[in-house]
Amino acid sequence: MNTSKREFLGKTLTAGAGLAVAAFLGSTRAFAAAEDVQKAIEEFAGGKTPGEGVITLNTPEIAENGNSVPVSVSVESPMTEDDYVESVMILAEGNPSAQVATFHFTPASGEAVASTRMRLAKTQNVLAVAKMSNGDVFSATNNIKVTIGGCGG
Repeated sequence: MNTSKREFLGKTLTAGAGLAVAAFLGSTRAFAAAEDVQKAIEEFAGGKTPGEGVITLNTPEIAENGNSVPVSVSVESPMTEDDYVESVMILAEGNPSAQVATFHFTPASGEAVASTRMRLAKTQNVLAVAKMSNGDVFSATNNIKVTIGGCGG
């Protein structure tokens, strides 16, 4: 049986498109639950309960478009060999994946400051959790009102 390139590619592309459509239709959009956020925080914090203070989370109160929401975080620390910020994790409670970003620092960083943009599916809390070199953990939470969702919402 001889099959031309055109026939072979046509059948291959049709089969591939069919699989893609089936995967899309078969998937359901799920959002992170509060339990997912708590589990991520517990794993990141090593089971410790985060305290307040030390960490500042800057976000807009209202995001007119959830596709690109600016967020920045800073943590007060001397950033010395004995006392520094190891990492900061940013989470969004109502997104398909709760973990948005994790930033890692060393004493050579000089200061623990980071910024990024993220997508938010809907109005929700955004959290930042900082892990210090001495094992202490701190968190901050802001609620962002989203008028147009960025994750398909």
